[in-house]
Amino acid sequence: MEKGRLEAFSDGVIAIIITIMVLEIKMPGAHHDTLQSLIPLYPVFICYVISFIYVGIYWNNHHHLMHAVTSVNGAALWANLHLLFWLSIVPLVTKWMGENNFTKWPTVMYGVSLIMCAVAYAILVIILKKHEGPDSLFTKAIGNDRKGRLSIVIYAVAILLAWVNPCISFGLYFVVACIWFIPDRRIERRILDNKE
Repeated sequence: MEKGRLEAFSDGVIAIIITIMVLEIKMPGAHHDTLQSLIPLYPVFICYVISFIYVGIYWNNHHHLMHAVTSVNGAALWANLHLLFWLSIVPLVTKWMGENNFTKWPTVMYGVSLIMCAVAYAILVIILKKHEGPDSLFTKAIGNDRKGRLSIVIYAVAILLAWVNPCISFGLYFVVACIWFIPDRRIERRILDNKE
């Protein structure tokens, strides 16, 4: 199957996810027109920023994946929907964690949503590798996904550490975002090498 519809649908869902996250930030009401009235919003804003970065990272890497594959199949469509499902949970847990100042259970559930996004993305990659075949440009470009596996381990540690100190967990979520902030260059390099 052509990959265009999958890309367009995914882009639309991700745009809606980002829109929902920003709409969930409730500004102070009437007669709260000073900068100090924004101070109580800092946890919500920090959570929005990190979640925006995460959704952006998934959009960016998803774009690279779809650029490298030649086509998709039914399994890839379902795996992509699985990823979009977990990404769609991000606004909910973002709001919960921000409004509760990084307490234990919201921070745990934020981590659960992130680890499930990572697992869903890994499943999508595995299905696309199988569909494209072992000798395909895509499979060679992806190689072994050390960053992806490391991210899942860090998320698991962060979830466990939420029982000790949720701020440590949030710090680890930030570390994973930093690891992925620079897009994965494997696909770009392999495609450029293939064109030469």
